[in-house]
Amino acid sequence: MSRDPQSDDDAPPPRPRWVGWALAVFMVLVVLGVFNVGWRILRPATGAQALDAVQQARPELAAGRALVQGADCMRCHGMDRHYVGPGFRQIAARYAGRADAPEYLARKIREGSVGVWGRTLMPRHPQITQEQAVQMAQWLLAMPPVD
Repeated sequence: MSRDPQSDDDAPPPRPRWVGWALAVFMVLVVLGVFNVGWRILRPATGAQALDAVQQARPELAAGRALVQGADCMRCHGMDRHYVGPGFRQIAARYAGRADAPEYLARKIREGSVGVWGRTLMPRHPQITQEQAVQMAQWLLAMPPVD
């Protein structure tokens, strides 16, 4: 018995047709996901634009903004997003109606906090003076409300 070199014994069995369709649908979903992420990254940040408009109306807030950007605040807080700690606009919305909000937040910046926003620890920043902390808090409280 001789062996036929063209026998189908070594060829893999054909894949079912649904596997090809499943791969095509998966690829379409991946491409749509990439476009969605790209659009979210490239779209203008409306919160930042609104904050720029507020800062132009109240130039005294520029010092607070510069202090926030120069400190390590942006490591844990985003403008809108909750990273380690809450977003700046969430904080502003929570304390918007409070009369002593700038002083309260300045104390939280300098002394730290835990338990106000869950179990997350806000480290203390004793290197920031009380005046600087108040400027930072005033800038934060000037943020437009969360959409």
